[in-house]
Amino acid sequence: MDSTTTAPTEVKRDVYSVWALPPPELTPRLKKLMEGLRSEFGGAQFEPHVTVVGAISLTESEARDKFNKACEGLKAYSASVEKVATGTFYYQCVFLLLHPTPQVVEASAHCCGHFGYKNSTPYMPHLSLLYADLTDEEKKKAQEKAYVLDDSIGSLNFQISRLALYKTDTEDKSCKSWEKVAEYELKLN
Repeated sequence: MDSTTTAPTEVKRDVYSVWALPPPELTPRLKKLMEGLRSEFGGAQFEPHVTVVGAISLTESEARDKFNKACEGLKAYSASVEKVATGTFYYQCVFLLLHPTPQVVEASAHCCGHFGYKNSTPYMPHLSLLYADLTDEEKKKAQEKAYVLDDSIGSLNFQISRLALYKTDTEDKSCKSWEKVAEYELKLN
């Protein structure tokens, strides 16, 4: 047996995402709406967020490094809701579709560039309200219910001044393993 060969050190990689967090004063309102939908339609509990960089496999130190570099070059920006919309898969069941303003789209492009993340589809900024596998009819009911629970939610405007790095195992549909790794306060304009 050759004693000079050593097994390579395994570097643990996890799946990370970068989220834009709504302002603290808006979070309770969003959580109440999300809770109201979950109580009727089921689904997982998760923090309100707008995904800026989708799931990407990295080591924690790579993820933290890329996250900090991406945030340093970014300023706080405004987001506005276009409507409550429904999507075609679990993680985009019912969501607030955001106007893809240059600021919103560029924030994602900027961060994706730092992470080396390539989007397979054009960026669709959104804030998910419900993660669930529902029929189209149920989604429509949930969409209508969102307006019943919060009638002005479809015209919401808010400032994004915090980004967070989250460990998000997309295989875990319960979202229980998801955890915040870092948070960054963006500079105000």
